[in-house]
Amino acid sequence: MAVEKVKEHLKKYGLDGKIVELSSSLATVHDAAESLGCSESEIAKTMAFSLSDGYIVVVMSGDVKIDNSKYKATFHEKAHMVSPEILESVIGHPMGGVCPFALNEGVKVYLDESLKRFSRVYPSCGSIHNAIGLTLEELERASEYTGWVDITKKKEV
Repeated sequence: MAVEKVKEHLKKYGLDGKIVELSSSLATVHDAAESLGCSESEIAKTMAFSLSDGYIVVVMSGDVKIDNSKYKATFHEKAHMVSPEILESVIGHPMGGVCPFALNEGVKVYLDESLKRFSRVYPSCGSIHNAIGLTLEELERASEYTGWVDITKKKEV
């Protein structure tokens, strides 16, 4: 189960006690923000992409979307999201629970600059019912991130 893998992973960083488990669904940015009592922009959504040489996840603020031209300039390929049918098998987490912790071997984690506006953000923890509030420093450590990227833009209102 992905949640148990995430708990074990976060234990290495002394963060497993910060995981919140709720009965309500946190699968969407809106639902997560409402349930956690924070703004949608503080939700650290994690999106999975396939590259020609493997898979990556990008953690970004809940109020942004991928900017295709920035993505291509950064990764030198078009953005191709991992399909829901293979998401869990290639990334390690199911739809709605994708997070930057306890990923399958070889999956790289990138953090988007949109997160830097906040002192605390809320990524998922492997299921639609679990999340964690982390400082950016805690997120960097626990995600074992590869680097910061700037590949998003504000959603049109």
